[in-house]
Amino acid sequence: MENSREMSKEMAEPLLKKGGEQEMASSSSESTFCQELKRISSMAAPMVAVTVSQYLLQVVSLMMVGHLGVLVSFSGVAIATSFAEVTGFSVLLGMSGALETLCGQTYGAEEYRKFGNYTWCATLTLMLVCVPISLMWIFTDKILMLFGQDPEISRAACEYCIYLIPALFGYAILQALTRYFQTQSMIFPMVFSSITSLCLHIPICWGLVFTLDLGHVGAALAIGVSYWLNVVWLAIYILYSPACQETKIVFSSSALLCIPEFLKLAIPSGLMLCFEWWSFELLTLLAGLLPNPQLETAVLSICLNATTLHYVIPYAVGASASTRVSNELGAGNPRTAKGVVRVVVILVVAEAVVVSIVFFSCRHILGYAYSNDMEVVDYFASIAPLLCVSVSVDSLIGALSGIARGGGFQQIGAYVNLGAYYLVGIPTGLFLGFHLQLNAKGLWMGILSGSVLQAIILAIVTALTDWQKETAKARERVVENSSKTHTPFACDVQGK
Repeated sequence: MENSREMSKEMAEPLLKKGGEQEMASSSSESTFCQELKRISSMAAPMVAVTVSQYLLQVVSLMMVGHLGVLVSFSGVAIATSFAEVTGFSVLLGMSGALETLCGQTYGAEEYRKFGNYTWCATLTLMLVCVPISLMWIFTDKILMLFGQDPEISRAACEYCIYLIPALFGYAILQALTRYFQTQSMIFPMVFSSITSLCLHIPICWGLVFTLDLGHVGAALAIGVSYWLNVVWLAIYILYSPACQETKIVFSSSALLCIPEFLKLAIPSGLMLCFEWWSFELLTLLAGLLPNPQLETAVLSICLNATTLHYVIPYAVGASASTRVSNELGAGNPRTAKGVVRVVVILVVAEAVVVSIVFFSCRHILGYAYSNDMEVVDYFASIAPLLCVSVSVDSLIGALSGIARGGGFQQIGAYVNLGAYYLVGIPTGLFLGFHLQLNAKGLWMGILSGSVLQAIILAIVTALTDWQKETAKARERVVENSSKTHTPFACDVQGK
């Protein structure tokens, strides 16, 4: 009897041990998930504040011009703002995404010398890109009149864009510095500088527009002043903060050797963002060709404004995901990078569900935030279910795009966006909107089909990614570039 008990005990011990190991592994997995969720959330929340603060600078200037009571100035600034976003700011924002790959992976690999070189290289390259954009802005009136815009409004838009050129150069440097801090998970210096700049922008804009009576010209100059204030504060922090000593940006001739590598990722990164951005701007232009264009354009503008404001959240989550994925790939941790992807997807799905429910529940109320016209409010309420789907898809796209930037998949993302929007989304919108006479709903359904296709393809690409292989590629990129920039001819003046 005793022998039987001993045998049972001996047989049970491995099972208990195995069960205990499984329980510990499960507990460890849950703990890791919670830690990663906390880390992503703590980065994403302040990034929302940074993105919103930078975005509101142009909104505040537009509002100030609106209170001048001069319709030509307001219309000109509204068109100029859209023109500047499409031709300038979106290009710089997209190209700076290359730093999320290069700086993120370099920081993860602890190649701090290269980190500063990449930032300097990006700053110089983006400043050079501003030159042809500035030349194009000088001829804004002629370009707008080619598209049938009113000459007087076009001239006001041109004047606004010309005085916005200093802001363009400030924005270029600001985007490089934003990625510098973001890829090191140093978010709060950006939060302070962005919110402070926004708070100062309001009195500065008011003073230039009304006190000095500069009108819409003062509104453009105020944006430039605020961007450059933001740049100066971040630069001072880099110079004097101990946290930035290892990655300090110091001019080095070896930084010039990084330009080809930066452009290799910056061009597809810029196209990836611009293809998507431009398609939505084209949607508004197409709405002007519909029957009752005032109503159709107004409703689509409300939808675009609502989705743009919401996209700030998934964009911030995507930026956090980009930082975490690139850091872990550079550090040689493929399993952790894969775990980050899982956490981010779950987070944005939860966010999409909450926001969609709120949008749908308030569909009869939200329209009043933009218009008192019952026709506009009712039309918006009827299109709100489509808007809820768009919000959900945008959440997933924001996260997956961030993962793509962190992993260096920008070229794939550019091809996906080109096909999804210009081969599927816009043609479908034209067919539904004009041929089937669904008007604004048809146009929005078309662009939504492009967004859904984009999300599906990016999800498949992410799911099939071999993270072990991507880690090897990241390490190879860091080592290869380090050897290139440490030749005897590279007069590097920055120590690690």
